[in-house]
Amino acid sequence: MQKGIDDSLLETVRYLGSELGQIIQQHLGDEWLEKIETIRKQGRQSTLGDADCTQSLQSLFQQMDDKDLLTVGRAFSQFLNLANLAEQEHTVANFSEKEPVTEFFNKLKGIDKTQMSLEDAIKGLDIELVLTAHPTEVTRRTLIYKYARLAECLSDLHIEGLTDKKRAQTEARIAEIISQAWHTDEIRAARPTPVDEAQWGFSVIENSLWEAVPNFIRNLDSQLSEQFEIGLPLNSSLVRFASWMGGDRDGNPFVTSEVTETVLLLARQRAANLFLNDISTLYVELSMADGSSELFDYVGQEQREPYRAALSSLKDKLTATTEGIDAYFNGESVNQNNWINKQVELTEPLETCYRSLVEMGMSGIASGLLTDTIRRAYCFGIHLLKLDIRQDSDRHDQVFSEITRYLGLGDYSNWSEQDKQAFLLRELSSKRPLVPRNWNPSADVEEVLKTCNVIAKQSEDALGIYIISMARSPSDVLEVHLLLQESGIKWPMPVAPLFETLDDLNNAHDSMTQLLSIDWYRGFIQNHQYVMIGYSDSAKDAGALAAGWAQYQSQEALVDLAQAYDVKLTLFHGRGGTIGRGGLPAHGAILSQPPGSCLGGLRVTEQGETIRYKFGTEPLAQRSFGLYASAILEALMLPPPAPRDEWREVMKEMGASARDNYRAVVRDDPNFVAYFRSATPELELSKLPLGSRPSKRKPNGGVESLRAIPWIFAWAQNRLVLPSWLGVMKAFQSAIDNGHLAVMKEMKSQWPFFASRLSMLEMVFMKSDQHIAALYDETLVPEELKYFGQNLREELAISNDLLLKLLEQEEVMQGDAASKESMQIRAFYLEPLHLLQVELLKRARAAEGEELDYHLERALMVSIAGVATGLRNTG
Repeated sequence: MQKGIDDSLLETVRYLGSELGQIIQQHLGDEWLEKIETIRKQGRQSTLGDADCTQSLQSLFQQMDDKDLLTVGRAFSQFLNLANLAEQEHTVANFSEKEPVTEFFNKLKGIDKTQMSLEDAIKGLDIELVLTAHPTEVTRRTLIYKYARLAECLSDLHIEGLTDKKRAQTEARIAEIISQAWHTDEIRAARPTPVDEAQWGFSVIENSLWEAVPNFIRNLDSQLSEQFEIGLPLNSSLVRFASWMGGDRDGNPFVTSEVTETVLLLARQRAANLFLNDISTLYVELSMADGSSELFDYVGQEQREPYRAALSSLKDKLTATTEGIDAYFNGESVNQNNWINKQVELTEPLETCYRSLVEMGMSGIASGLLTDTIRRAYCFGIHLLKLDIRQDSDRHDQVFSEITRYLGLGDYSNWSEQDKQAFLLRELSSKRPLVPRNWNPSADVEEVLKTCNVIAKQSEDALGIYIISMARSPSDVLEVHLLLQESGIKWPMPVAPLFETLDDLNNAHDSMTQLLSIDWYRGFIQNHQYVMIGYSDSAKDAGALAAGWAQYQSQEALVDLAQAYDVKLTLFHGRGGTIGRGGLPAHGAILSQPPGSCLGGLRVTEQGETIRYKFGTEPLAQRSFGLYASAILEALMLPPPAPRDEWREVMKEMGASARDNYRAVVRDDPNFVAYFRSATPELELSKLPLGSRPSKRKPNGGVESLRAIPWIFAWAQNRLVLPSWLGVMKAFQSAIDNGHLAVMKEMKSQWPFFASRLSMLEMVFMKSDQHIAALYDETLVPEELKYFGQNLREELAISNDLLLKLLEQEEVMQGDAASKESMQIRAFYLEPLHLLQVELLKRARAAEGEELDYHLERALMVSIAGVATGLRNTG
């Protein structure tokens, strides 16, 4: 292993690898253990540039049958999972004593003037994390559970003063769990359903967030009180959660109105169960007899144990809710009147108990589990999280086209934007229903109407916002408001246009100006507008740099617009885990946004495998909350500078150049699609049962129809990571040639947005690998297309060198030893998996449409999942 890697981390990786080796030996014998060890050593040397070892591995894999290749793939995928686990445990164990919030508070003490007071900034601290199930989480839930238990064991193993007996017990448990994992199929038997995905999201809340949220608020409250004499209110809900799992129907035919209703009930049931556990514990603990007059008025003067009396009826309601939902799913008739139906039914008895304890001199009791439960009540609520609804704008358009044709008004879809708006505003103000009674709509239209009816039956606390994909015009937003009104909704559900493509981002300001200029509309939304910024499709459309600049300018313009109309604007960031989908460490991502963009709070997607890496354990989740909170507070109090005019000019020039460079390859070269599909396992990805959603919006389309996630995922597999860098450094070189180097260096040092672009590229170039990309091309790409890969690898090499010159560094990630170490540890296990995957792809493609051998197909899926595990943020 390379010099500089933390010894304790290395020791843990070796220990876990040795345990896995012993299990393989027990299962398959000494010969297999020797074979795996030989492959590991040759993989290490191949990574370090030994061509003979590369050739030796290629020859070995060519000679193996499909079943043996599956065994090799499983072994190295497990090695990578264990390495990730060791790194995660090491990271948690070595969190700096200076947590992100602490570091920010220390920074504040040396600053005389801020744009906003800390007290006001704390009031504006609003973090809403939206869990999404985009198909990048390759690890089965059953294995995630085992790895979580394994992480706990590793943590126990590193406790100082551990007795020999306890150490032996812990090591035996570690061996047991690793054995369980080895003997468990790592590939799902079937693609998860939207309900499965939602249940996985609920489990994340139960297993880590349930404890992390009140602990984070408690720690923050303690720091604020001790250092600044600022206290957080009891009902503080700094961190809240929403979800797309079961509500995101854009391009996913499996998310129906029935699925949405089921997910809402399951979330409510999980919340009731979790609160029932808390309330049951409080019932046991709050046995005190002394209570305030308010408490006795609440429970009755005759009660000897007033706190238990206050909690008793709450327990009954929670129990009735969990049992009632089970009965409903079993087809029984249920009475929902005895369920817990309103948030106040949960908070009122808890807060009454709290006030009584404080009044009676028992503040120490009040500030314990009771306070944590009250804060959970405000952060999670009786619905656990808020479910967002997402649908494509064309589907709403289709509804009105069918209605207007049925009513003899013509075809709505052919009307001008002005005529659409006039019609929609007239109907929004009308008291008569629009949807005809005796009308048989198409199946697609009926499903949209059913979804709106499901929404209308829910309480405001159950649902988040309605997002419109591919929104372009004010009518797209007004359509949804009218559909919801027609469904009989009793509360104003926020509706957010999602601006995705480059053109849509550039036109967002004009579209929202038209919308906000409608007096009726501003009153209807109560002067609070949500807008979602798309990162995935804009990057696929125009490349990372042009998309990033368009996103920045769009947010900047929308912030100014909101201030002009005195409207609160909440920007919703649809970021993915990777650079090509807007991924960036949370702190840097927030501070690279325009000034004022956090004034309406932060709403951001957390997706796929990044949920597990950021929130999978209680310490990780607390750390992530701290990163978000410190960055938002800094953005509010010490906002980044607005870019100077000369910076804008250079950025505009580079963005346009990068866009043209990117599109010249991806759009304009007729050989690109053929090269893409031969050099990556894009076609084979569809066999991997990752998420519930199809991989393409249109089954027969080309790259333009491919969803951004498999687009990114495929390029990560061959380590070219092309969408994240293609065309960018060429644009930088052109800017340098045009005499802008001095300005660019100024931008790097003074403008967080530009500095973050360079940081993102560093991460990309660390994960890219020209050597591995060449191995894919060598075996899989037809001779007439190999020039394509050669050109791209040359551009990657030149790009890497130019970035280092701009950063004035010898190597990428020079200032981030932890990230470098992380990649180095996994690189030696990744190399054999890549070579294995190339051999498997060659065999699969040679089958020419025939049904693949079971072991070959499974081995290919294991290799894809293993590479994704090794690279972590792959989609």
